[in-house]
Amino acid sequence: MIGSGSIARPLRSIRTRAIGAPLTRSSTCRYYSSSKDAKDGAVNPSKTYTATMLLPKTTFPLWAEPGVREEPFRERTTSELYKWQAGQKDRPIFVLHDGPPYANGHLHMGHALNKILKDIINRFQLLRGKRVDYVPGWDCHGLPIEHKALKELGAGHETIPPVAVRKIARQVAERDMKVQMEEFKQFGIMADWSHEGTYRTMGEDTNPRFENSATRGLTKSSSSPKDHDYEIRQLRVFQELVKKGLISRRHRPVHWSPSSKSALAEAELQYVDDHKSFPVYVKFQVSQGQMAPGLADMVENVRNGKEDPVHLVIWTTTPWTLPANMAIGVNAKLDYALLRRTEHPDEGILIVGKDRLEALNKVLGDYEVLGILPGSALSGTAYSHLFHRSSSPAPLVTEWSDVEAGTGTGLVHMAPGHGKEDYAALTAAGLLDKLDIVCPVDDNGRYTDDIVDLSKDPVIGERLRGKEVLSDGGKEMVGILKESGVLVGQGTLKHKYPYDWKTKKPIILRATSQWFANVDDIKGAALKSLEDVKFHPEISRSRMESFVRERSEWCISRQRAWGVPIPALYDAETDEAILSAESLDHIIPILTEKGVDYWFEGPVEDFIPPTLQNNGRKYVKGTDTVDVWFDSGTSWSLIKERLGERDRDSLCDVYLEGSDQHRGWFQSSLLTATGAAEVGKEVAPYRDLITHGFVLDDKGKKMSKSDGNIISPLTIINGGQNKKKDPAYGADLLRLWAASVEYGRDVSIGPKVLAQSAETLRKLRNTVRFMLANLKDGDAVRGDFRRATKEELSLIDQYVLLHLQQLEHTCREAYSDYNFPRVIASLNRFATNTLSSLYFDVTKDTLYADPIDHPARRATITVLYEVLHTLVPILAPILPHLAEEVHQTLHQQTSKPSASIFELGWRNVVRTTDLDTTASDTEALSSNIAF
Repeated sequence: MIGSGSIARPLRSIRTRAIGAPLTRSSTCRYYSSSKDAKDGAVNPSKTYTATMLLPKTTFPLWAEPGVREEPFRERTTSELYKWQAGQKDRPIFVLHDGPPYANGHLHMGHALNKILKDIINRFQLLRGKRVDYVPGWDCHGLPIEHKALKELGAGHETIPPVAVRKIARQVAERDMKVQMEEFKQFGIMADWSHEGTYRTMGEDTNPRFENSATRGLTKSSSSPKDHDYEIRQLRVFQELVKKGLISRRHRPVHWSPSSKSALAEAELQYVDDHKSFPVYVKFQVSQGQMAPGLADMVENVRNGKEDPVHLVIWTTTPWTLPANMAIGVNAKLDYALLRRTEHPDEGILIVGKDRLEALNKVLGDYEVLGILPGSALSGTAYSHLFHRSSSPAPLVTEWSDVEAGTGTGLVHMAPGHGKEDYAALTAAGLLDKLDIVCPVDDNGRYTDDIVDLSKDPVIGERLRGKEVLSDGGKEMVGILKESGVLVGQGTLKHKYPYDWKTKKPIILRATSQWFANVDDIKGAALKSLEDVKFHPEISRSRMESFVRERSEWCISRQRAWGVPIPALYDAETDEAILSAESLDHIIPILTEKGVDYWFEGPVEDFIPPTLQNNGRKYVKGTDTVDVWFDSGTSWSLIKERLGERDRDSLCDVYLEGSDQHRGWFQSSLLTATGAAEVGKEVAPYRDLITHGFVLDDKGKKMSKSDGNIISPLTIINGGQNKKKDPAYGADLLRLWAASVEYGRDVSIGPKVLAQSAETLRKLRNTVRFMLANLKDGDAVRGDFRRATKEELSLIDQYVLLHLQQLEHTCREAYSDYNFPRVIASLNRFATNTLSSLYFDVTKDTLYADPIDHPARRATITVLYEVLHTLVPILAPILPHLAEEVHQTLHQQTSKPSASIFELGWRNVVRTTDLDTTASDTEALSSNIAF
C-alpha cells in the first residue's frame, strides 16, 4: 500500500499539536491574499483568495433523485455483472441457493429483506474472488394460485377439467412471477434474470391448443423445457423414497382444510392464539353387565340396592367430533371418584378424575363422593353414547398413559377419525385392527349421510346432516346434547388453534386416505447431518432440530389439480394402490417425453406397467398432487444437476430464509435430500443456514391491510403518490436499512427508521464526495503524482491508516460472519469520527492552501486515495449503486472503459510492522481527541 520506512520528520504545525493540547485548525493561511486592488477597488481575479487555493472540485453530486443516480448503474451492477462473473471459470464457486418465493401478488417487505440479505452475501463473495452461483426461483404450484385463477374466471373447479385448470393456473403463476421479477430487479439484485437464468417449480404447457370458454384469450405459456426437467427430477427423488419403502398410503387423520378442500402439512398451518371454542362436559352411560370387575364391585357397594345408572364424564373442546367416539382414555395410575350430584339425585353415579374435583366444582355443583378407585379398575368397561348403535361393538374404556390430571375430567374422549394422538394410541392398543375408523365429515367440513346411520335416533342424524361442523353443525350438536340430557356443563374457551395459513380459516382433523412419507426412518440421519451445519443465529439450531425430532411422518398428498401428480394407479374395484419403483420406471419416462400434464389427459392404459397389463383388472389414475413443500424441497436437485457432485460435504454454501422455514423449506429440503441419499452418505444440502425474522411496523405490529400499516418496498424506492409523505429514497437506502437491522429477530420499519437510514446514507455519500473532490475525481493522483512514502506521513496520517486497517479487518470478518449491522456501525463510526470530525477537519488548510507538490499535501492526498479505494469496496455489497457511481466518477476521464467496481475485488489492507510500532503514538493521540 505504502512504502516502508519510519517517521523521519515532525508533524507540520497546521497538522499537529502537543499531546494533551487542543486539536484545532490554523486560524490563518499563508496563501490567502487580499481580494481587491488597493487603488480602485476593482476585483483582481489573479489576487483573490480563490485563485491562490486548491479548492475541492468534483462532478459527483451532493444529492440526486434515486432514478438519476441509480438507474444508470442498474444493469451494470446486476445482470451484466452476474454474466461477467459467471464466465470466470477459474474462480472457486460459491453457491447460495434461492428458496423460491410463492408466485402470487406483489412483493412485500419480507421479500425485500430476504433478497437483499442474499445479495449482500453474494456480492461480498464476488469481491473476495469467488464465482457466485445464484439462480432465483419461484414456487408456482398450490391451491392459492389455483383459487386465484378460478376466481378471476368466475368458475369452479368442478366445472372445468383438470387440464384446463392447470392451463389457467400456469398462466396466472407466470403473470405474477413476471411482476415479481421486475420488482426484484429494482432492489439491485445481482442475477441473471432471463428465463434461462431462473427456475420455476412448474413445467411447460404441453397442450397449448387446449381452449374453451374459460381459457380463451389467455396468453400462451412461456415455460421452457428446463421447467419440465424440474418436475421430472422431483419425480425421480420421489421414486428414490419409494424404493426405500418410505412412501405409503394410509387411512388416518390428517390436518384438513375445509376452506381449501385439501389435506395440509404441519408447515402449512398457522396457529391463532385467540381462537374461540365452546367446550362441553358430556356423560356416557356405562353398559349394564359390561363393567370392569373393580368398577362393578364398587358400584354394587355404593348403590345401596338401587339400579342407578353409571356415567363416565368426558370433556372436549370439539363437540362436533362426538359421533366419531370409539373409546375413552383413562390413566391407570390416577385415582377416580364415584359421586352423586345433590341437585340431580335421579341422575345416577358420575365418574371423574379425583384430582379434578376442585376444578369441576362450578360444573358439578354440590355432590357427594361415594368412593375412590384406581384408573386400572375402569379399564375394559363398555359404554354407549348417542351415536353408538346397539348392533355395533360397544366402545371401551382404554388405558392411555397420556391422560393427564391437569385438564378436563381425567377421562378423555377418543375419536381416532379426528385425532392423531387418539389414532396412534388405539392403533398401538390393537383396537383398530378389526374396526373401521369413524369419520362422518366430508371434504367441505360438513356431516355426511353417514351421521344418520350412526345415530341411535335417526332424527338426530337428520338434524346434523349437511351442516358445517365448525359452525352450525357444532351449535346443533350442543343443542342435541342438552335436549338428550347428557350435557353436564358447557363453556367458552380462547386457545391456540391451527388455521390454514393461506385461507386464514380454521382447519379440522379428519381421517382420509393420504400418501405419507415416513420421517421416523430418516430423521436420525437428518439430525446427524445437521451437526455439520452452521446456524445463524446459533439459537435457531434447537428450533430446527426440535421440529425434525418431533415429526414422525409427512402427509405429502394434496387434493388439487395444480401440482405435480402422485403417479399412482388404483384398482377400480378394491381401491388398492399401485405405486412402486417398478411402476414409476414405466410412468416417469412417459411423462418425460410427453410432459407432466399428460398424466391428466392421457389414457390410463398408457401408464399400466407391462407386468399388470391384461390381468383382467381395471385401473384408474390417481388425482392427488404432491405437497408444494415437496416441490420446493427438492430444488437442491437443480444444483446437483447443474454443478454435479461437488468436492465438499454439502451441495450449497448457504440457505437463507425466514424463521418460519424451519418448519417449511429448510426441513423439506433436509428430509428429501437425506431420504433420497445412499444409506450412510446422508448430508444436509446446506453448509450455512441463515434465518431472518419478520418485518413489523415501527410500533412492532404485524403489517396488515386492515390496520393500514403496510409499507411497500417499491414505495420506499420510487416514492408514493404524495412525495412529501412518501419520498423516493432509492434502492440503496432500502438495502442500507436491511443491512443495519438485527435481522436474526423480528425487525421494524417506518418513517423514523427510514429517516435515520437516509441520514446515514447522506453522511456516507458526503464522506466519499469530500475525498473525490479533493482528489479531483482521481486527477490529483494521475500523471506525475508521487505518492507519499511512510517517512512522509504524519502521526495523524498514520492514525487514520491504522484505523482504516482495523476497519477493513473488522468489516471483512463481519461480512464473513453475515454480521451486516456490524459493518454498517463500523463504517458509520469511521466516516463520522475518524474522517469527518477529525481528519477532514484538520487537513483542510493543507489541502486548500499548501502547494500542490508540498510533502504534507501529498501525504494527505495519498491517505485520501487509500481510504477511498478501501472504503468503497467495503460499501459496495450493501450500497452497489453508490459504489458504482464513485467508481464511474474516478474513471470518467480515463481512456479505459469503466468496468464494474466489483471486477476489481476486495482491497485487502495488510497490517504492517511499522504501523504497528506507532500504535502507542496513535493511541496517545486517540486518547486526546474528543469527538
